[in-house]
Amino acid sequence: MCLAVPGRVLEIEERDGTRMATVDFGGVVKEACLEYLPDLQVGEYAIVHVGFALQKLDEESARQTLELFAQLGLLQEEFGDPWEMAAEAGGLPLPGVGEAPQEARQ
Repeated sequence: MCLAVPGRVLEIEERDGTRMATVDFGGVVKEACLEYLPDLQVGEYAIVHVGFALQKLDEESARQTLELFAQLGLLQEEFGDPWEMAAEAGGLPLPGVGEAPQEARQ
């Protein structure tokens, strides 16, 4: 599933003529293009979909949405480790998870 997720702009810079931002999505930090929202400023919130900030959002709405997504497990689904999720879906154990340290196994 690919969601549009609210995030808080931490930093803005111009890269190769494109306005880019570092965005915090409830603890997960990613890059997003701000070309559709040229007036967005550091500290403001926006809905981001596939790396593009699409709509400005007020802080309360952003926090409520992030909280709901977290409760439903959608943030993990959207931003989680794809290898870990594939292993879980296939019923395979994850390397290093639940295993005793090497010294203890000897």
